This record gives sequence, structure tokens and C-alpha cells, in this order.
Amino acid sequence: MKFTVEKGERFVVIEPHVTCLDGEVADKLKGEFMLLNTGGQRNIVLDINQVRSADEDGLRAGLLARRLCKSVGGLFILVNVHEDVFSYLKTVRLESYFKMADDVEGAKDMIFGNELRLDLRGEEE
Repeated sequence: MKFTVEKGERFVVIEPHVTCLDGEVADKLKGEFMLLNTGGQRNIVLDINQVRSADEDGLRAGLLARRLCKSVGGLFILVNVHEDVFSYLKTVRLESYFKMADDVEGAKDMIFGNELRLDLRGEEE
């Protein structure tokens, strides 16, 4: 499975080049999420613009990324979510569990808002 990783200031964007987030893809993504997290990355954007379907394993990869990011005060954001993938999330009642943005720019805004909040909180202590 191919995917691109683009590092930005305080976040990373991962874009899988597949149409289905299944077990094989999920395993590779989980490994990448864990490497990024242990490397100090706390904000991950998963750009799934090419993905048209997902299964339980793909969903678990997203749940892992969300948990890893949240544990260090960061965000995991899905962007460019296809309507069939969103429908699947609604079916399993997780559509409000994941943070989502229409595009990478929207995700950046969410991340920088969160980072600002964390910075301000740190100054208060």
C-alpha cells in the first residue's frame, strides 16, 4: 500500500492511495501512526480523499490514531471523507467520535486552535 506523508508545523498529513481502508491498509497505517506518535508528533490529519469504503479494521486504525493523539493533547482529524465512509461511520455510531474537516486547511485551523489553547493553558500554570 502506498501513502504520502507531509509534515507541517505541529502536524502531519497522511494520505493513503487506496480506495478501501481494509485490514492490510490498516496494519500499515497503525505502524505509521505509532512511529509518528513516538517521534513526538501529536497532531495527525488523515486525508482520505481517494477512499470510498472502510471496514472494521480500517476503523480500528482510526481509533488507535485518535487515542494516540489524544493521549498527548493532540488531535486526529479525518478530511475529505467520502459520503459512503461517512455513512459507515454513522452506521456504527462513530460519526461524532472522530473530528472531521472538509479539507486539510480546515484541519489546520482546528489544530492551530487546539495548539493555541494548549499554549495558553501552559502559560497559566
